Amino acid sequence: MQFTSEQRLDGGVLEREFTLGEIPGILWTPGSASAPAPLILLGHAGGLHKMYPRLAGRARHSAAEGFAAATIELPGSGERPRWAAAEQARADLRRALEAGEPVGDEIIDALILPLVEKAVPEWQGALAALLSLPEIGGPVGFSGGVISIGTRLAVVEPRISAAVLFAGSFVPRAMFQEARQVTIPLHVLLQWDDEGNDRQAALDLFDAFGSKEKTLHANLGGHTGVPQFAGDAAAQFFTRHLK
Repeated sequence: MQFTSEQRLDGGVLEREFTLGEIPGILWTPGSASAPAPLILLGHAGGLHKMYPRLAGRARHSAAEGFAAATIELPGSGERPRWAAAEQARADLRRALEAGEPVGDEIIDALILPLVEKAVPEWQGALAALLSLPEIGGPVGFSGGVISIGTRLAVVEPRISAAVLFAGSFVPRAMFQEARQVTIPLHVLLQWDDEGNDRQAALDLFDAFGSKEKTLHANLGGHTGVPQFAGDAAAQFFTRHLK
């Protein structure tokens, strides 16, 4: 891990950009931490520059609760190299949505499953590098992003103790079987009118999760309309499970 820049944000939060091989990322740490801080991994849908305002806002909120937060760029997004299959899957998805046609399993699988296969090992590598820093400690939570990536991480990564998942992306059928293997505490946010989400599939995925503690918060509104109180509830969830 190589840090490439740093700046202080409101509240003294230290923001540092880094690279991990070819993967860019950002780390935020509280300004007045007296001990290694627990860590929240901030997932997103790709495009660090595009998503930065929302990510930085989530990170500042986390820092105010005493958490460090970090994110990395997704494969094939932002300034990272594209791959032809993913570009074709995105084009097929846009064409189906613009035509008002159902988004079939073939498109969803082609779009999501290769992304999960590439992104999850990168998140694990980033987590190992972050936990080697003296200012970062456990436990670790995962928040947001593509729900299939969060689901896979919850299954394969024992260092993640709890997760807040955003039901805002299409879900391949294969992920339902993986969801049954998830056992960590979950807090799932669902926007009822999300134009980019299959609501019934999100409800079915929540039902499939094997966690003994799982909570679903459903609110009216579109993809970016998550109310503040829902975000506050997610923060309280991490405070309960990571401190």
